[in-house]
Amino acid sequence: MADPAKLHIDILRSPLGRARGLGSAKSGTHHWWATRVTSVALVPLSIWFLFCVLGLLGATQAQVAIWAGQPVNTVLLLCFLLATFHHMQLGLQVVIEDYVHAEGARLASLMAIKGATALLALASVVAVLKLAFTRVV
Repeated sequence: MADPAKLHIDILRSPLGRARGLGSAKSGTHHWWATRVTSVALVPLSIWFLFCVLGLLGATQAQVAIWAGQPVNTVLLLCFLLATFHHMQLGLQVVIEDYVHAEGARLASLMAIKGATALLALASVVAVLKLAFTRVV
């Protein structure tokens, strides 16, 4: 039989106090900071990317390969892609945690989102590196 004093304490707790997986010892603060850091990083990277894409309008594949082969452009493009996909994964995780209530569906959705995001990021990185290291003839 459960201790009556413990039952009384549980009844007095608010729903927020009974929430599982939240609090100072969990990953909520890290998730919040990661979201903010990626969003701040994406502001200048997005502006840089927009100006570069506008400058490359009408360029041939060889010209884009030369542009992407410059070390600064390669690094900034990879940073832009990785920050974008990480920020996307963090945002989708919050949506799933907030709106998917069935535990099994939530876990499956989170795993699918993380896997799909990782595969898309990897494919993007490979494409950029392939373009950057293409020999222009």
